Amino acid sequence: MNLFDMFMKGGIIMYPILLCSILAVYISIERILVLRKAQLDVGQFMMKLKSIFQKGDVAGVLTFCSQKDAPIANIIRHGIVKHDQGDEKVRQAVEDSGRAEVYHLEKRLSILASIAGIAPMLGFLGTVSGMVSAFQRIEGLGGIVNPSDLAGGIWEALLTTVFGLVVGIIAYALYNYFVTRVKRFVHEMEVTTTEFLDLLQKRDPVPSREGKPLDQSTSQMAYQEDEYFRRK
Repeated sequence: MNLFDMFMKGGIIMYPILLCSILAVYISIERILVLRKAQLDVGQFMMKLKSIFQKGDVAGVLTFCSQKDAPIANIIRHGIVKHDQGDEKVRQAVEDSGRAEVYHLEKRLSILASIAGIAPMLGFLGTVSGMVSAFQRIEGLGGIVNPSDLAGGIWEALLTTVFGLVVGIIAYALYNYFVTRVKRFVHEMEVTTTEFLDLLQKRDPVPSREGKPLDQSTSQMAYQEDEYFRRK
């Protein structure tokens, strides 16, 4: 007996279990792609960012962050835009962007967790309803049944439990895997944003490049930043 025949013998409850398995596969593939896209060499990223920022090239920092489609780069980009509006504005922008990025990383994981719990319960429901039907058949025959007929009805009823448990176990394992990956990303974001905020607070006044005066727009930006840090 092949898998399709077993599925058909499981009854109508097998279709919701199949739907759960399809959803689990879709969410897993989608999350894998999202998390892979979010990967970033944090050490190298921060080293390059510090090098650009210490030169006073804020526009260069924005451009550099825009080239990286990763949560950490998005958070820092939102923070650097507010760099001349005070420490509280920068921190608020970083926190808001961080919450948005965490939500994006955790998106649909709750559905995967629900599937891990619902699929086995659907399997048990199919088994119980199958057993009820089997005993109704026994009652209809006046209790005179062939043991092989009874055994056949029981194992067919248990098929839904088997399929439900398989889907639920796989979904639960995938859920834990994705949660672990997201926690690692969140930790990296927390460490990096703290380092970025410290960089803003400890930044020295912007020097001229190779002894040449800065252009007017850059000098004005540097003057505003210096005024801000002196007020602090």
